[in-house]
Amino acid sequence: MVLKIGLLGLGTVGTGTAEILLDPTGRNPLIKEMAIHRVGVKSLDKPRAVDLPRELFTTDLEAIVTDPEVDVVVELIGGIEPARSLILKAIAEKKHIVTANKAVIARHGDEIYTAANAAGVYVLLEASVGGGIPIIQPLKQSLGANKIQRVTGIINGTTNYILTRMQTEGADFEEVLADAQRLGYAEADPTADVDGFDAADKISILASLAFGGRIHYEDIEREGIRQVSVTDITYAEDLGFVVKLLAIAQRDEHTHGSLQVRVGPTFVPRDHPLASVNGVYNAILVEGEPLGQVMFFGPGAGKGATASAVVSDLLNLFSLLASSQKNPLLGCSHQHYCTITPISELETRFYVRFLCGDRPGVIGHLGTCFGNHGVSLESIVQIGFQDHLAEVVVVTHDVQEKNFRQALEEIQGESVRDINIASILRVL
Repeated sequence: MVLKIGLLGLGTVGTGTAEILLDPTGRNPLIKEMAIHRVGVKSLDKPRAVDLPRELFTTDLEAIVTDPEVDVVVELIGGIEPARSLILKAIAEKKHIVTANKAVIARHGDEIYTAANAAGVYVLLEASVGGGIPIIQPLKQSLGANKIQRVTGIINGTTNYILTRMQTEGADFEEVLADAQRLGYAEADPTADVDGFDAADKISILASLAFGGRIHYEDIEREGIRQVSVTDITYAEDLGFVVKLLAIAQRDEHTHGSLQVRVGPTFVPRDHPLASVNGVYNAILVEGEPLGQVMFFGPGAGKGATASAVVSDLLNLFSLLASSQKNPLLGCSHQHYCTITPISELETRFYVRFLCGDRPGVIGHLGTCFGNHGVSLESIVQIGFQDHLAEVVVVTHDVQEKNFRQALEEIQGESVRDINIASILRVL
């Protein structure tokens, strides 16, 4: 048996995938049984880094997904359209799918997996989260005996690189972002990364697998890192924390069956396993019963890392097709949507930095307002001055978000003119 592959896209990841398939020596022997049958590209004249026969190339991507000789479509063009339409067309043609496209799965996974289940084909997506880190299959198989309680991840390398450099160099966000763009770690339009969209796509997928239900993408609370300042990072260090953009999915202990799913910059204790994950690296911490904690760490993007995950899916698929048995552990068995806890009901700790008029009674006013709404304070300190205003930093104990926000409204009531909120970050 030869597995004939229709490859959509020959960019960075597509090239890395082709390089692995064309050089099987020393790899799993099944790779020798795989063949690139057709390749879809935007331009036939562009120079290529891999040596493939010219007759394999086409700009007609739909012709690849409808080609009766193609067994599996590997979608590596990214984005929503035409990726979504091509995937659905391939499924209608009874073709299996391997994809690295987190956005199309996070936002249209319901119709894609419904179609795949009806057609009796697989949609495999190991490369969609964490680059080369194996996390999708472990959640489906190796960790299947566990009751997953929480998944916490640093799953965007660009933001982790920016925050790491802000911490180690004391550089401003905009300065580090510009450098990241120059080095190729950030896109010319960094919105998907720095505003948390990429991480939200990925935690949507991880939450769905970990908790056995589909996720409405729009229910995910999302916050990026643009508002994180060097001042906040410095105070974090002084208080024993580092700042990371975390994607978190966990069971809500106060409801039956509801989940908390969110993305945002977070104070992480220095002794936490994720605190030492720096630069462009990713890590995903899974907590479950009876296993406890297990962490997956590695390069979260790049040609080799992501291509490794793509080919791992092809290997899984080939082994199943060779045995003619459909493996339920690799499919999507859940049809329902998970209930997501409203952010107002989230319970967590908070860090908040105030800029206040230097006058008697300010700290007393803060303490009174927090106390009126049941917000217990772990620490409240006046640290210094900025622009002739006193800087007051507060760290709370666990508190329901709506109570915390109500306290802030009272603190900044109409009669108060000299208390401003400089920043708010959640604390892990």
